[in-house]
Amino acid sequence: MGASESVPETSVHEFTVKQDCNGKEVCLDTYKGKVLLIVNVASKCGFTETNYTQLTELYQKYREKDFEILAFPCNQFLRQEPGSDQQIQDFACTRFKAEYPVFQKVRVNGPDAAPLYKFLKASKPGLFGSRIKWNFTKFLVDKNGKVINRYATATTPFSFEKDIQKALEEEPSESQTKKEESSDSQK
Repeated sequence: MGASESVPETSVHEFTVKQDCNGKEVCLDTYKGKVLLIVNVASKCGFTETNYTQLTELYQKYREKDFEILAFPCNQFLRQEPGSDQQIQDFACTRFKAEYPVFQKVRVNGPDAAPLYKFLKASKPGLFGSRIKWNFTKFLVDKNGKVINRYATATTPFSFEKDIQKALEEEPSESQTKKEESSDSQK
């Protein structure tokens, strides 16, 4: 049930996701060289206030230092994210001043789970296997697109700020830099 799934991808940069209510596709390789915090969010959860507030504050503090938050609404946990993509976007941006991207609603568990979430779970299984247990599970991703850590719902974003700082201080790997230079010269 919670067994880790094998995935062929080696980096979050290999995925394309749908952005907000426009349905525009975003290739996550646009985030190469940035530290990412990927979070499954919900507007009607007991953890909403604390998580959204702290996510916004962390984003304000570190966005100029190559830090991005990628929010993925999910309605799989007691239907706590029932709104349309536009309503979710409005909620996050108006109530919590979220300036980071809020993508289209996804599934994080089951056979219809978003491929990105299959990768995240395979990269860092949780305490009880790969399954996402609840809203606001957070994945910290390094500048090379590798998952550094996974944080449970009750783990507040401020509680792992030092992990974010450490990841921001690290340089992208040499092999990643060489791949980017090689692909740039081919363009």
